[in-house]
Amino acid sequence: MGHPRKALRTTTVGAVSATLIAGSALGLAPTAQAADAVRFVDIAGDGGTVLKANVITPAGADGSRRYPLLVLPTSWGLPQVEYLAQAQKLANSGYIVVSYNVRGFWQSGGEIEVAGPPDTADASKVIDWALANTPADDRHIGMAGVSYGAGISLLTAAKDKRVKAVAALSGWADLIDSIYSGRTQHVQAGALLDGASLVTGRQSAELRQIFDNFYASNLSKEQDMIDWGKKRSAATYVDQLNKNGAAVMMANAWGDTVFSPNQYADFYEKLTGPKRLELRPGDHATAELTGLFGLPNDVWTDTGRWFDHYLKGADNGIDREQPVRLKSRSGGGYEGYPDWKSVGATRKKIALSGTTTIHTNVDSGADGGIVFLSSILDQIAQAPPVAAIPLLPRRWAAVWQSEKYATAQQVRGTAKLHTTVTPTKESGTLVAYLYDVGPLGLGKLVSNAPYTFHGQTPGKPLGVDLELFSTAYDVPAGHRLALVVDTVDPLYIEHNPSGAQLTFSSPANDPSYVSIPLREQ
Repeated sequence: MGHPRKALRTTTVGAVSATLIAGSALGLAPTAQAADAVRFVDIAGDGGTVLKANVITPAGADGSRRYPLLVLPTSWGLPQVEYLAQAQKLANSGYIVVSYNVRGFWQSGGEIEVAGPPDTADASKVIDWALANTPADDRHIGMAGVSYGAGISLLTAAKDKRVKAVAALSGWADLIDSIYSGRTQHVQAGALLDGASLVTGRQSAELRQIFDNFYASNLSKEQDMIDWGKKRSAATYVDQLNKNGAAVMMANAWGDTVFSPNQYADFYEKLTGPKRLELRPGDHATAELTGLFGLPNDVWTDTGRWFDHYLKGADNGIDREQPVRLKSRSGGGYEGYPDWKSVGATRKKIALSGTTTIHTNVDSGADGGIVFLSSILDQIAQAPPVAAIPLLPRRWAAVWQSEKYATAQQVRGTAKLHTTVTPTKESGTLVAYLYDVGPLGLGKLVSNAPYTFHGQTPGKPLGVDLELFSTAYDVPAGHRLALVVDTVDPLYIEHNPSGAQLTFSSPANDPSYVSIPLREQ
């Protein structure tokens, strides 16, 4: 069983503190040039909780006409000045923009509810306040946000039919599938969220207990945690969101170590109204970051176009573009697809033949990287985590490789692992990695994902189906793909009892394989 990573949590608190101080200072830069247009106000949220907010109106707004309204809830741990640069741009193009600090953070009152019912009720109260105190048009209301603000925006659109359009950037649709995918705690992501909230907010007793149970792998509380997370996931309310008919744009990064792209793609497929999905290189919220400082940014540009069309009726063509828009981690321009299932239209299988036994509890050297840092390096320098595949110790890592590819392989979408594992203990964790392997054996990480099981019979074969995190990556001609499986990764809490072993096999009646999604040539 895993244990709380106290040192990691302490380090995270310090890192988050420094990041937020620097980010706040930079975020204040646009204020000087927008000061005449900004009002800082207190808004009474649900139950009278005070929400610190700011309002920007179009120049010359005198009450003689109505303007579409945009409500922007802040990201987890960030202050209310977060969106000022973008809010000014949106106001200049004809919107009333109200940004507010969500409850429990910074100067806003209350405790952190993690997008629970009080948070969506707060968002509706902010809309009420804007309609009563600004020249906002009650027929044209949108919401947008990054990360926490994205999640709250999606949930509010499902519960408040006044919201006609949403831009959810680097957010989540399924909270459990984000930080507990494969029944495995994403400990670095959890520690980052925990540390940020300890520095900048006030955790509720419920949230503190959730974090403690999460770190301690308290299986007796597992269903409680799942129920808590589902209550805070837009995927739970997708039918209501579809009924309300809001136009939903979602954007995320391939390497998001907090909210993986898989859960966004799954949710996107369930939406029936106007929708758009954008995926780019980067980690959590890094694709939108430059836009928060007022710099040119594709995500924010498309956000403005989305609202212009669905709130102002502008004929800007965004509704006629391919709704799924991707950018490969290997470079190149944007690719358009009619839907998510068309992204990896072709599939090739790599057979995982033979029988291989690995020992647990030791990191083989194959890892998913470090939260934020690794995917940012990939975004900026196309430098993902690497491993020397021939040197991986086979005692702790199972390795299978494809033949050399004669032509480049454009991996697009979600690779899927199917295998049979026989454990020697009732619990265990495995982590699967897909690598692009060059001529010298150096593997660059294409994708990974964890998988945990409990309550199994030792010695009894167990079927495993695991979706790796979705990605877009080009494998050069002359390279191979390798599937590596080990049992320890610093990104995740592992559940391998001491001395446990895992045996992977490929029965004749149920062969093992990894299915690779490829762009149709």
